[in-house]
Amino acid sequence: MRLFTSACLVFSILTVINGEFSAEDCRELGLIKSQLFCSSCSSLSDYGLIELKEHCLECCQKDMESDSKLKVYPMAVLEVCTCKFGAYPQIQAFIKSDRPAKFPNLTIKYVRGLDPIVKLMDEQGNVKETLSINKWNTDTVQEFFETRLAKVEDDDYLKTNRV
Repeated sequence: MRLFTSACLVFSILTVINGEFSAEDCRELGLIKSQLFCSSCSSLSDYGLIELKEHCLECCQKDMESDSKLKVYPMAVLEVCTCKFGAYPQIQAFIKSDRPAKFPNLTIKYVRGLDPIVKLMDEQGNVKETLSINKWNTDTVQEFFETRLAKVEDDDYLKTNRV
């Protein structure tokens, strides 16, 4: 324990001088700088490791979760082949349910022989990102569209049940 405290003191001094730990400093703390994402540092307190959080934040790389906002797209296309529904029952369940109706800017396109993918597009319909979703479950697909698709106000009162 005394060695750990001494190492922490030395690394704290290095942080003040350099502003950030080097890969070697992080390795001596048991952290691999190239593989450590900042989003994982926030969960250290869940495991009673709050004393490591400061060092973790000095050794981590910014990732999607630690960024302030995810990129949101105005429209998306989910492409899949119906012949592969047997191999991807979770995607079939999403498509056959009422869930896609919640996303008016989502189009489902059936492409022969294609494993399920999502194409995220800009306002002009240009594909900006393409993601394979063959290992996603139904809830993950829905959550993805809730966070990555722009919200669309639907003025069709018959569809929305609003008065």
